[in-house]
Amino acid sequence: MFKREFWVKYFPADVRNRKVVEFLELKQGNMTVAEYAAKFESLSAFSRYYNTPEAEYDKCVKFESGLRPEVKHLIG
Repeated sequence: MFKREFWVKYFPADVRNRKVVEFLELKQGNMTVAEYAAKFESLSAFSRYYNTPEAEYDKCVKFESGLRPEVKHLIG
């Protein structure tokens, strides 16, 4: 209950929605894997779906799909 009220008060819906879109469109680009992972985790907090135990596999797939092709190939 506290968390919900905190989000409503300090993160208006339009800001949260922009962060969700930013998360969904996130790609590694020029970031290191560590930088990408940190940004991925911070933005994933705004996505209710990706913060459930049921979505753990989907979250892994989302992370991997955002990696640069040469990195993705290495983890195969």
